[in-house]
Amino acid sequence: MVLVPPPKKTAAGQYAVYTSLALLLPASTLVGYAIGYWLDKRFGTHWLALLCLILGSAGGFVQLIRQILRDSNDDSSR
Repeated sequence: MVLVPPPKKTAAGQYAVYTSLALLLPASTLVGYAIGYWLDKRFGTHWLALLCLILGSAGGFVQLIRQILRDSNDDSSR
């Protein structure tokens, strides 16, 4: 079995990854709030928007941390 190292990322590829990280947290928070707002209107409640806002923010942070750990592991293996 021949192990081939993964290709190195170009500068443009790295910029694209970090730009997506900059948009990830606000987008996930906004989507969480929008879903919660829609559920509040549908069911006549007032707390689902806050719950979904928190869940969206937490999901964004989880993805942010995963990407940072993935990048730090890539850097340490070089």
